Amino acid sequence: MTRAEETSGEALAQADALARADALARAGALGRADEIGRLARGTLLPSFSGARVPGWLQDELEKGLGGVTLFALNGNVPSTDALRELTAELGKAADPIITIDEEGGDVTRLGGHLTASPYPGNAALGAVDDPELTRRVYRSLGAELAEVGVNLNFAPSVDVNSAADNPVIGTRSFGSDAALVARHAAASVIGTQESGVAACAKHFPGHGATVEDSHLGVPLVDADLDLLDRRELVPFRAAIEAGAQAVMTGHLNLPLITQGVPATLSHAAITGLLREHLGYQGVIVTDALDMQGASGAIGIPEASVRSLLAGADLLCLGPREHHESLLAVLAAIEEAVRSGRLPLERLAEAAERTRRLKEWLNGHNAGVVDRSVGLEAARRAVRVTGDLRPLGTDPLVVELESMGNIAVGPTPWGLSPWAPDAVRAEGAADEAGPLLERATGRDLVIVLRDAHRHAAQRALTTALLQARPDAVVVEMGLPFWHPDGAVHLATYGATEANGQAAAERLGLTPIA
Repeated sequence: MTRAEETSGEALAQADALARADALARAGALGRADEIGRLARGTLLPSFSGARVPGWLQDELEKGLGGVTLFALNGNVPSTDALRELTAELGKAADPIITIDEEGGDVTRLGGHLTASPYPGNAALGAVDDPELTRRVYRSLGAELAEVGVNLNFAPSVDVNSAADNPVIGTRSFGSDAALVARHAAASVIGTQESGVAACAKHFPGHGATVEDSHLGVPLVDADLDLLDRRELVPFRAAIEAGAQAVMTGHLNLPLITQGVPATLSHAAITGLLREHLGYQGVIVTDALDMQGASGAIGIPEASVRSLLAGADLLCLGPREHHESLLAVLAAIEEAVRSGRLPLERLAEAAERTRRLKEWLNGHNAGVVDRSVGLEAARRAVRVTGDLRPLGTDPLVVELESMGNIAVGPTPWGLSPWAPDAVRAEGAADEAGPLLERATGRDLVIVLRDAHRHAAQRALTTALLQARPDAVVVEMGLPFWHPDGAVHLATYGATEANGQAAAERLGLTPIA
């Protein structure tokens, strides 16, 4: 750490100390219970249903609620116009932090999961490996968020995807090389924040080496501090140096660091690693606390208290955690303060960091949307192996079914918007015969998505290629499985931009 960084850190520490002292003074002057409630509310990001602000939420915002997290599956994003109206309504009650999980790529919310993203995801950007292009993509994505009133984006994912069978990161990562991920972590943070939207690097201290989904359990990261410094923490250092306004914790078990406690609830991870080891002074946000990895054994109210004790500043409660959950969490936090378990100054410290984030947001202007950069990036990411020739006028496109994980959701994908005849297949062995018959005398295109993770996709593809070695294989996930001898096209993602880029290389045209 440089002397300038040390001086900056000392100044921030002094500001935090003053804020804590001020909060303690106000607690005595204004009534301790009222101040505890206001400070506790300031740490919370609940969710709600629909595209209008419910009365309870407006009341809570007026009482000091930190903000909200928007979820497409809650009906918060029926359209961009509706979202713009919703955020304007939220802003009338207070000055809330309005967050969403919009990574571009396969994890997209702006279209309410009804349409795929016009921007390729991190895997495609990493394949191109042009940090300036990544910066432009995230700058445009940030401008789209600013236009609809979102001011904190839960992106980028800066996980180093070192486990090929990772069930939840995959194409959300820039790649498996820590230095490459770090280059693009910095570029994506800078691009987002150039549009006046705060970036949130995730999932600290790194979800890329796991083979379990933290929505469903507590994934293991078997790494000591030396390995973390060489791999997982490299992109987080880059994001911090680029000025990331927020960092999100992951519900990860690092037994050599946290002794079995999920990182989101671990003082060793949040205060020890992130605050002290990396020197981060910005806002620390939790991943959704309704996930099994955080609250499965203890419940959301207790997880909230423990994450605050660990050093988190803003708590994302989850998509189903509305007013009743908010009240339960508030009661737990207030009781922890009254009992002496949770110091009031810890809440005051979180409130000061949140205040500085809001100050930053109010001092930045929105950028300019440029969707053309999405298609440019998708085109540059396409990789072809073998002799790809133009298709005939009547190809059969077979898309092998592959559901997205919980983070991705049911976003549409594939080449059907550009294919006159496209069919979805489940991957069953008995599907090969009918598909080959339907493809008689026609070109055959087989579209996969993360085939390395799906034995049924690989088996059906192999059966089809045995009869039709001239078929073209298109992989719209990570291209870790490559059938021998086949012409292979990799897109590194399944967004609208990725699909169009693949269709262009195949000679397909949009369906009228």
